[in-house]
Amino acid sequence: MICGRGSLARLGNLVDDLSQGGEVFVLSSPRVWKLWGRAVERQLADVRRDRVILFDDREAAKRLATIEGICRKLAHAHADRQALLVAVGGGVVGDVAGFAASSYLRGVRIVHVPTTVVGQVDSAIGGKTGVDLPEGKNLIGAFYPPQLVLADPSVLRTLPARQFRSGLYEVIKYAVIGDKELFAFLERKFDALLRMDMRALEWVIERCIRAKARIVSRDEREAGPRQVLNFGHTIGHALESLTEYKIFLHGEAVAWGMLGATLIAVGMNRLGETDASLIASLIARCGSLPPLPRISSIELSRAIASDKKSRAGRVRWVLPRRIGDANIGVDVPKKVVAMAWRELPSFFARACRSGRT
Repeated sequence: MICGRGSLARLGNLVDDLSQGGEVFVLSSPRVWKLWGRAVERQLADVRRDRVILFDDREAAKRLATIEGICRKLAHAHADRQALLVAVGGGVVGDVAGFAASSYLRGVRIVHVPTTVVGQVDSAIGGKTGVDLPEGKNLIGAFYPPQLVLADPSVLRTLPARQFRSGLYEVIKYAVIGDKELFAFLERKFDALLRMDMRALEWVIERCIRAKARIVSRDEREAGPRQVLNFGHTIGHALESLTEYKIFLHGEAVAWGMLGATLIAVGMNRLGETDASLIASLIARCGSLPPLPRISSIELSRAIASDKKSRAGRVRWVLPRRIGDANIGVDVPKKVVAMAWRELPSFFARACRSGRT
């Protein structure tokens, strides 16, 4: 794992060391390539244009058909088992490219160059890959660790403001589940982060990377402690699937999910109201969220139960018990979920008003 401003300039030498004579292929999306293609091409000067494979990086295109298209292009280019794929893009590019790498010829090597906050602090680290089904998010995939992750915070300057804010919700997740020092830093420096202050951003990204690496090293295949990283994702994934990935960016859905899990924790007397208010206020400082869809708590519970993280119909909730600490594998009664779902809009509205006073 390499992280730091300007580290993209090291990509060429790093790929040369890893390629070991194999062909190098670049996987990206048209919109990312428009911004960073020239810089990547300068680093990978020996990569032919027909070795650059671009695909749609919208969540709605994160499907098996996209994997098939990539693998067919690799086959037409005669990519063999010595091939090295370099994935340049955000979370969708990383998930799709990683799954293609795990599947093509039963596995070829991959390097991740994440270009979003979510990619740099979370999705590019840990080897989880996958695509969606209409029935749910990331239901098909594999654990497939990359050869290298190169995270350059400088590339985040080209992100649209909404995309950038969406990634910061994942940073808040790390603070709530296991790092009260990070939470305190965010409270002090959140305005600087929103301005993309590079010193603050670099500190936060490195902190989150270390946390993710530490958790994954203890539980690579999510059998135990790694489940804590799912804080906010239980409701978040349900919102994404129920709205067909057309309303929420991933981080926005996770933000609603964190608010919901916080309300549930309070309702079950697992979290104090002071900490709950601090969590909600920090989420509110990130900006507005798309409104929740008009769906019933029954529909929500049904979508949650179909998520890949449930076991025999049992939903494993991650609930905070204090800032910097969380419980995994919590059983939550459906009536408590329904209560939280009803209260979510007003809970967030209060947090937004509190942030303005």
